[in-house]
Amino acid sequence: MAIERTFAIIKPDAVGRGLAAEILARIQKAGFSILAIKSLRMSKGEAEGFYAVHRARPFFGELTQFMSSGKSVVMVLEAENAIGKWRDTMGATDPSKAAPGTIRRDLGTSIQNNCTHGSDATETAAFEIAYFFSGHELV
Repeated sequence: MAIERTFAIIKPDAVGRGLAAEILARIQKAGFSILAIKSLRMSKGEAEGFYAVHRARPFFGELTQFMSSGKSVVMVLEAENAIGKWRDTMGATDPSKAAPGTIRRDLGTSIQNNCTHGSDATETAAFEIAYFFSGHELV
């Protein structure tokens, strides 16, 4: 398999509950290289731009409000099959349906407060990485 990059977020619910270090440890234990990382608080407009693909969905307002409600940690991860590997490490969106040992199963509290975000495809990863990181930040 080829080495690829994916985008990941430790969401405001996890940062607010002091879980960032635990999630970062799991990322490293899973064998990812963290190419770029920063802590930030998205504005409502930044969240709306990032999640624009969901604009017509009924949860869009609630999602963008939540994602702009506190600090997040955004990252670029690299590994073989990074997109699939990160999605497996996170677990299903709904923590109650996630596999045992996954981040969302162990640390998430609801579909919205599920601690993490990850790209779902190569094209999505490219958009999401570029949304938060310029080329010179990706070393």
